[in-house]
Amino acid sequence: MRDILAEICDRKRDHVAATKAAISLSEQESRAKAASAPRGFIAALRAARKAGSYGFICEIKKASPSKGLIRPNDFDPATLARAYERGGATCLSVLTDIPYFQGHDDYLVAARAAVSLPALRKDFMVDTYQVTEARALGADCILIIMAALDDTLAAEIEAAAHHYGMDVLIEVHDGEELDRALRLKSPLVGVNNRNLKTMEVSIQTTLDLAARVPVDHLLVAESGLRTADDLAACDAAGAGCFLIGETFMRESDVEAAVRKLQKAG
Repeated sequence: MRDILAEICDRKRDHVAATKAAISLSEQESRAKAASAPRGFIAALRAARKAGSYGFICEIKKASPSKGLIRPNDFDPATLARAYERGGATCLSVLTDIPYFQGHDDYLVAARAAVSLPALRKDFMVDTYQVTEARALGADCILIIMAALDDTLAAEIEAAAHHYGMDVLIEVHDGEELDRALRLKSPLVGVNNRNLKTMEVSIQTTLDLAARVPVDHLLVAESGLRTADDLAACDAAGAGCFLIGETFMRESDVEAAVRKLQKAG
């Protein structure tokens, strides 16, 4: 079976090289300095948990490599962002990868401008240049996927994000990646329940790893979260924050879908 993550990252490196040729790092730095101040992504999740609510990172995602087109119609990032905010979202996650997720940088800009929520640029970070680019777009948080990076590059990307006042969500898929993630500085750790080799999804991954996450960290469960029972099981294990995309994107009324699951908590 092909290694989809390696394939995506190879294409991403080519994309970054082309973008660098078109927009210099100094230009991106100027844009980053001109962007509005970062909204506290981790702070928003901590506040939600302190208030007794789930921390919901609601995702704007049109398609994915495993499921194809998820939301073929009624896809307007600003409208979806406002619906998420009304429904009780804590933060946004916006896909900006074009070839595999049919995302776009403009989606992040439009979604964040429409609400007061902090926004994660959901993309495949393989170069510190992308961090500056993310801040220039207004991102409040970036994603580090441990399966895609060695420890040195992961630390460099994290440091670049912190330089700009952004938060970092560190994504892991197994115990070895979790051990590596915990050597970084960010207290925000996401467990992706999707097996990158088989593409199968099981929330058992979160349940198995939760006990190994220090209590001063925030644990986010990702992928395969569909029901109130799924969320309750993860919350009981120590993951009271959730990144949910497909489940909401397949609903005609995303506001009601968010509100329903948030109330279940």
